Amino acid sequence: MAQYAVLIYNNDSAHAPEATPADTESCDQHADDLAAAESMVMAFALTPRDMATSLRAGATTDGTFHDSPEIVAGFYVIEAPDLDAALAIAGTNPVLREGGGVEVRPVHSGGIVERASEQQTA
Repeated sequence: MAQYAVLIYNNDSAHAPEATPADTESCDQHADDLAAAESMVMAFALTPRDMATSLRAGATTDGTFHDSPEIVAGFYVIEAPDLDAALAIAGTNPVLREGGGVEVRPVHSGGIVERASEQQTA
């Protein structure tokens, strides 16, 4: 089955170090729903923009890579039979009701990289 990356755009991430379960409830419920439907492959919530550090050739700066009103707040990878199904799944993301957006892209290749130290102990 094809895999699709779903990038979550919002004004910031709800997953600050001091976040409470109430702060992340809609995100957590959505992840639980996708896991129960066996659509989700992996998911990562990113921390707020003020915790980012960006690199460019010859420079390191605090903050996100570019200054815009929305940032990538997190992403997940889903499995779906086709793009239409992936869009339907991504369309259930609560960020859409909260003023943000999502971007869906087919995954070309990749996966979780096993470290050499993990291969030796497996």
